[in-house]
Amino acid sequence: MPSYPLLHRIDSPSDLRRFERRELHALATELRAFLIESVSKTGGHLSSNLGTVELSIALHYIFDTPEDRIVWDVGHQTYGHKILTGRRDAMSGLRHFGGISGFPRRCESEYDTFGTAHSSTSISAALGMAVAAHDRGEDRRAIAVIGDGAMSAGMAFEALNNAGDMRDVNLLVILNDNEMSISPPVGALTKILARMLSGSTYNAARRAGEKVLGVAPPMLDFARKVEEHVKGLITPGTLFEEFGFHYYGPIDGHDLDALIPTLQNLKKLKGPQFLHVITRKGQGYKLAEADPILYHGVSKFDHRAGIQTGKGGGKLTYTQVFGDWLCDIAARDDKVIGITPAMREGSGMVRFAQEFPDRYHDVGIAEQHALTFAAGLACEGFKPVVAIYSTFLQRAYDQLIHDIALQNLPVVFAIDRAGLVGADGATHHGAFDLSYLACIPNLVVMTPADENECRQMLYTAYRHDGPAAVRYPRGSGMNVAPDTAMTALPIGKGEIRRQGRKIALLAFGSLLPNALQAAEQLDATVANMRFVKPLDTALIEELARNHELLVTLEENAVIGGAGSEVARVIENLPQRPRLMRLGLPDHFIDHGDQAQLFEQVGLHPAGILAAIERTYACNS
Repeated sequence: MPSYPLLHRIDSPSDLRRFERRELHALATELRAFLIESVSKTGGHLSSNLGTVELSIALHYIFDTPEDRIVWDVGHQTYGHKILTGRRDAMSGLRHFGGISGFPRRCESEYDTFGTAHSSTSISAALGMAVAAHDRGEDRRAIAVIGDGAMSAGMAFEALNNAGDMRDVNLLVILNDNEMSISPPVGALTKILARMLSGSTYNAARRAGEKVLGVAPPMLDFARKVEEHVKGLITPGTLFEEFGFHYYGPIDGHDLDALIPTLQNLKKLKGPQFLHVITRKGQGYKLAEADPILYHGVSKFDHRAGIQTGKGGGKLTYTQVFGDWLCDIAARDDKVIGITPAMREGSGMVRFAQEFPDRYHDVGIAEQHALTFAAGLACEGFKPVVAIYSTFLQRAYDQLIHDIALQNLPVVFAIDRAGLVGADGATHHGAFDLSYLACIPNLVVMTPADENECRQMLYTAYRHDGPAAVRYPRGSGMNVAPDTAMTALPIGKGEIRRQGRKIALLAFGSLLPNALQAAEQLDATVANMRFVKPLDTALIEELARNHELLVTLEENAVIGGAGSEVARVIENLPQRPRLMRLGLPDHFIDHGDQAQLFEQVGLHPAGILAAIERTYACNS
């Protein structure tokens, strides 16, 4: 007999819809237990998924999925959805090489109606689906499930603004309000939503209204108007109704007896509807309830004992190097300001937030605002440092060009998770930043090869009177301890790390260790290029004069990347050596262990060696 008898009866939502209502409570218990056991074996996002167990069940129980479209914002909360839509057994390979993704993917299941992983896209996508249904004359629903953290982004409000004016489309927006994104939530909207959780003022107003109604029936209309007025002052309903939505809630998102009849009623209504549900991150697992941040994204762990912290002894990560540098430079200069778009923990800013709270700004999931906010600070003589993942910087490209680079403002970009990040996959690989940064005037772009170089490059960026970016990978590097002293590097200058003959490897950043290993077999020269912009053209010309083959190595898309910039230099030389460019291929790279991914794309030492030997042999 299976450990999860109810769950094993479900291979699709149609199976779920055969359940009796009274069975759903036990099913939720099983689903939650299965999630804890499964994710503890694979790693993944845990606390956010535990918070949406009942909501996942209720949505698939009431709506005719996949005919009705559910769009899950970000995707951190979709494991229950995956399990209920035929991927229960596939959860053993979650986020592993060749296994299912940790996020919704259209190619993975017809129930994943829209691919997500970056936040605040759900309302826009669901609105598009709702309009398509209306234009085709189809009677189906589009449902966007968005968290309170994602609701802080401007794109969500752009979609609300558009949707509220479409009275004849069947769109349901569900605000999953758990008072958390990844870090604790910030901003005015969070405060508005939080007022409803205590409810003391509103409930007192309701009780007063009930007394009036009981004593003086003629006061009925007046009391209702007073109640609505007070409600409008202290609940978020008025905000969303002003956008043109019919607002309902808030209701307990863990109470199936409240969720199911509410969704049944909403399914019958026409036009834009807004349901506010209150959930708890980590619900049903005491350890995750107590520390939802720790259990947001987890590696493998013993779910009975919980995650063991404080062991220490691991390698220093690039993220830690940045966090330490930021605190050190802030202690020296009171004009240093730290900015993050809702990634305090991931970007290594916890210590800075504690030590310099007045100079720490979490702007919420609002990358565009983060950059222009930094630009405004720079205009007034401050030194803003924007800590941001490579994949999220893409979301603020216009602000980078128009608001910062065009005005040559001294903003430091600490770009984390550059290159292949591993289990989060294609949506989170930092595969394109060298390509989209190298073409921007006024911007200095640096690629550290080790931890100490990262620290010195951050200091170089800080000292530079203009915009400068330091992009570094996820995890640890060459295990080079950073110097306490900080020294600015000469901008646009690389270095020779190994002298060889005939072949020269030009490594940009994280691939230097792999280049050095391959060079030992080839007796090749290795250059640590350090700067993508400005390039060390003098070093390239020197290498070109003394070598038959130049090979560029970068953990970035090979199209338009650092290798393309080297090619631009070489094409103007009177005597040009052969050039080979190695980097990430022209397709999206799936999820998996970082070492497996490097092997897949041929950027591990053996792959580099094999590619060079094939090319050199063919052209000798």
